[in-house]
Amino acid sequence: MADAVFVDAGALLADAVGARHVLRGPAIAEEYGGDESLAVARRAPAYVVRPASAADVADVLRVAGERRIPVTARGAGTGMSGACVPAPGGIVVSFERMNRVLEVDAVNHVAVVQPGVSLEALDRATASAGLCYPVRLGEPSASVGGTIATNAGGTHAVRHGITRHHVLGLEAVLASGAIVRSGGKYVKTSAGYDLTQLLVGSEGTLALVTEATLRLRPRAGRSATVLTAFGSEEDVFRAVPPLAGGSSGPHGGPGPGGGPGPGGRPGPGGGSESGGCPEPVALEYVDLLAMAAIAADGPEGAAGLGGPEDVRLAALGYLLVVLEDRSASRLEEDVETVAGRLLELGALDVSVLPAGAARKLAEARERAFWTAKAAGADDVVDAVVPRGALPVLPAAARAAAEDTGSLVTGCGHAGDGNVHLSVFQPDPVRRDEVLRRLFRAAGEHGGAVSGEHGVGRAKKPYFLELEDPAKVELMRGIRLASDPHGILNPGVLLGSGRSPQGRK
Repeated sequence: MADAVFVDAGALLADAVGARHVLRGPAIAEEYGGDESLAVARRAPAYVVRPASAADVADVLRVAGERRIPVTARGAGTGMSGACVPAPGGIVVSFERMNRVLEVDAVNHVAVVQPGVSLEALDRATASAGLCYPVRLGEPSASVGGTIATNAGGTHAVRHGITRHHVLGLEAVLASGAIVRSGGKYVKTSAGYDLTQLLVGSEGTLALVTEATLRLRPRAGRSATVLTAFGSEEDVFRAVPPLAGGSSGPHGGPGPGGGPGPGGRPGPGGGSESGGCPEPVALEYVDLLAMAAIAADGPEGAAGLGGPEDVRLAALGYLLVVLEDRSASRLEEDVETVAGRLLELGALDVSVLPAGAARKLAEARERAFWTAKAAGADDVVDAVVPRGALPVLPAAARAAAEDTGSLVTGCGHAGDGNVHLSVFQPDPVRRDEVLRRLFRAAGEHGGAVSGEHGVGRAKKPYFLELEDPAKVELMRGIRLASDPHGILNPGVLLGSGRSPQGRK
């Protein structure tokens, strides 16, 4: 009987998107079964559908709803939390055909895009207008829809904010098949609930995004990269808050996380200052082992990174500082100011990298996950804490590693308190202990289990264990209201979603 139902569903899906855009059985490539998570195994769906429009997506969801077939949205598959691993017997909605930049509006500084557009393609499309989408990830092939689903951050979040600061409006399809729009090209609204922000970071559990209106910023003409060596991790983290700056008030300057303040407005343009020190675009932490791996595995020319030999021998941590400005003279002044401030904060060595070396280091830093994966890492943690609590995570990592016989190393977006730690521990029980201790340490110091990769399936047990139960029940109630049959990405984030009292 179940087979007959699936056959009927397959025919209806073919009616919705065209027979050639419905894949099943051997025609489904392995990549459709998951993402880059190290902890969640791939699983083949019953169907892969490739819609070309919001109307197609609506038809697919009506079919799925009538037959209670679970649905998982998929972008480029670059996620790291298992959020696009489909449920058994489910449908994967792949947005590979919905990959157009529909508009670049240079007057209003916005772009309107479909969810399958890659960050790389969006960057090319905005360049001719002198604009850019400032969410900068280590993997430029990531899709806009996927980054919205996880509320991705990236290296430039300390200055420009995270994905939600740049999503002004969305078109989305509800589980019922209804198409809704929220927000638009305007930068503020006070008309009811903010459905746009509710959908950002919801990991495909509330609706499927089919179009996004994104805030753009002027492109910076010039950049400079400062590599700084410190004698201890503690010295690295003590240097971060003075460099990152704090809130400059309620009128649109950087908020407490260094990103845009209320209303999503960005802070001042190039050369903006907080406390007399220019505000960096990026503040990246790299520990000793990660720097060694970058130098060994990085592009040609990376081997000399880390400063003179005596500095490399004494250094136990590094801070990568990136500055931008449209004025060459002002950028030079900013570099001098930051270099002097770093020395005041206890740096062993401060190097202003030539453009080629800076590009190579940035590329190697952005490939840190792939380097860890190639080295045999068993999991990657992206816990986040307030900047002032940054030393907590490496300290917890050292203690957990020593107690369990594990290796924990990493780097991260120090400017926004988001440290990425690679865990090398093949034994699942010991690895679970390491992860639980790291997540608990983050929570006890005002942080969360994920800063930008999302909860997905990989971190769901820890999220549900450590999060406020009342908040989890509220989230489940919202999910139930938007998807009463629980077909949208069940098993991700909150569990099945079939009942506000239901569990995993």
